[in-house]
Formats: sequence, C-alpha cells, structure tokens
Amino acid sequence: MKTVIETKNLVRKFGEAQTQVTALSNVSTHIEEGEFTAIIGPSGSGKTTLLQLIGGLDEPDSGDVFLSGTNIANMSGRQLSDFRRDHIGFIFQSYNLIPVLSAEENIEYIMLLQGIDEKDRKTRVQEMLALVGLEGLGDRRPAQLSGGQQQRVAVARAMASKPDIILADEPTANLDSTTGIALLDMMRDLNAQMNMTFVFSTHDQKIMDRADRLIHLEDGIVHLDEIRNS
Repeated sequence: MKTVIETKNLVRKFGEAQTQVTALSNVSTHIEEGEFTAIIGPSGSGKTTLLQLIGGLDEPDSGDVFLSGTNIANMSGRQLSDFRRDHIGFIFQSYNLIPVLSAEENIEYIMLLQGIDEKDRKTRVQEMLALVGLEGLGDRRPAQLSGGQQQRVAVARAMASKPDIILADEPTANLDSTTGIALLDMMRDLNAQMNMTFVFSTHDQKIMDRADRLIHLEDGIVHLDEIRNS
C-alpha cells in the first residue's frame, strides 16, 4: 500500500503564557492510499486542527506533514497554495460554494485555476455531476439547491481536480439524517470505485461506522489508531 499522508511529531499550540493551549502534542500517524478514515474525539480533542495541518490550512509549531512524499509543513505562500490546488480536495461543513456561480461553474473553478483546457473542463464537470447524482441541475446556483444537493456539489468540486486526498470537516453536520446517510454512502461508493482517499474530522457515528480507519484523538494525543474492515 502507498502511504499518502504521514504526520511526524506534530505540535500545535494556541495562545501565549498562562493562556496557552496545546491542541496537538507529538501526533504521528499515517494513512494509506484509498482509505476511508475518520479522525474522531470529543470537542477540543484536536480533530479539526489535525485536519487543517494535513490540508496546509495551518502551520505546525513543530513536526512534519508529508503528502504523497512531499513535506508541506514548511511550505508557505504561492508554493503551498499551488500544492493544495493540485493535490487536496476540501469539503466543508458550510459547503463554501460561490453563491453567484452555478453548480457547474463551482465544480469547474479549481480546474480553471489549474489551466485545464475548456473542453476537458466541461467534460469532467458533466462526469462529476453524474457521479454525484445531479444530472440536469448544473445550471442552478447554490440558493436553488437543497443542503444535500449543495454538499454533493462540494463533493464533486473536491473530486474534479483529481486530488491525492479529499479532506472533509464535519460534512454531514448541517444535513438531516437521511440526507447525511445518502451522501456518505455516495462518498463510500466513490472511494471504492475510484480508490480516492477520504479523511474526515467528525463526531458523526454514521461516518465512523463506514470508516476503514479510526484515529482517536483526546487532549491532542492519538490514543488509538484503529484499522477496520481490512
């Protein structure tokens, strides 16, 4: 198996002096290509902080983050931005779609930044819409879509650039149970069909039930790294 994510001795602290809080303390773990992984733990355990460090949205105070063999921990500026664009897909709790763009345009946007030619972009957009079950809805703006449909657009957008990994921060938190289950089953199917690597930060038992690997965090420390369904 190919290791696509590896963290080594990650430390992240917030605040100063007496108010300083250690969000992560020497966190080391690895995730293999094609795994469906959930980072879990109580509020304040460091889940979102770890996901943000893996995604290059924050910098560690010390330690390393390797994505497909590249250490991003010390990258900054344009180099990090370009790396995220080309290697990481993001799915957020609040969808983060651009409201003035249609579903198709939201999915296309990162490919436009990548310099992919228009014909290939349009073809891939339609493929992504079909994969997430939104055929015929590509011309709708986010406000014209349900929460579940908006999150499906977010999944399609994350996948469209063909990233090494997809990071999802509480992607079902704003969805009702039925819609959340449908979305998760869709992502699990895409994971199986396309061998895409998904990593979730979550409290959601439905995600945990579907995960290949559970990384249990508590007080910024990995208490258990559990491989399941293998």
